[in-house]
Amino acid sequence: MLSITQIRVILIIGLLQLMMACTTVPSLRDSNQTVASYEFSHEKFDQVLQRHVDHQGRVDYAALKEQVDDLEDYYYLVAQYSPDSNPELFVDKNARLAYWINAYNAAAIKIVLKYYPISGVGDVDRPRALFFVPGKWRFFVFHRPRFGNVATNLYYLENSVIRKRFNEPRIHFAVNCASIGCPHLPRDAFTGPLLDQQLEREARKFFSQQRNFRINRQTKTVFLSSILDWYKDDFIEWLKIRYPKQQEHSLLDYVAHYVDVDTAKELRGSASGYRIQFIPYDWNLNDSKAQL
Repeated sequence: MLSITQIRVILIIGLLQLMMACTTVPSLRDSNQTVASYEFSHEKFDQVLQRHVDHQGRVDYAALKEQVDDLEDYYYLVAQYSPDSNPELFVDKNARLAYWINAYNAAAIKIVLKYYPISGVGDVDRPRALFFVPGKWRFFVFHRPRFGNVATNLYYLENSVIRKRFNEPRIHFAVNCASIGCPHLPRDAFTGPLLDQQLEREARKFFSQQRNFRINRQTKTVFLSSILDWYKDDFIEWLKIRYPKQQEHSLLDYVAHYVDVDTAKELRGSASGYRIQFIPYDWNLNDSKAQL
């Protein structure tokens, strides 16, 4: 059995290895690009999405890897400016949230392109010394994109920036981690002025797809995406704030806001006592060229 001292030494070595294994995601653009003094533009990312994302939310990574200029131009701006480094470029809360969602989605695509072709984010390489670490950690934790000249990872960005600063559970239908199980990547960039209606659109789209939500009335089971399981507290907390006088809140109460009228009535009525079963997450790459 190892002594306490030996365990501490192993933990310290492991921590140092983790720190050394982190990969900063560089910008490939020079420093002559700037943002206008009055706003941050998502135009370049919008062009990337329109050109390389299909109507099923899948990305043509092969073509994008050959035509990467717009993505690199956008990532350069993201790497240089953020609501934290340049708050004057973001007029309100929606402008800030739109930036963080787009920045996350663009950084995820950029990391995938670094290793493409791959079959999923779990295929991203990791150092041999960290062979015991699950593959997806390399994607979410060890890569460190830059946002406003601060390097961080996708896990921190989602959980300590986007989720912590904004009480907006619809972000879970907008943030895309380059996997089939994710919400579909939209073909337009999020923007501050349109953010509320864009998030509403994406939430309704998400729950309109059987891969994310369906009801089996014979077995009295409601099937939900694993996203509803992982972030249950976000959805329930939103309901508590919006309906403080309601004694109990459930995931089905939340889903009812984004489905048709008849289904909403069913979720609040006869189906309210149905068993919930979470659908296994599909971590395969959201690649339009993959075999379906």
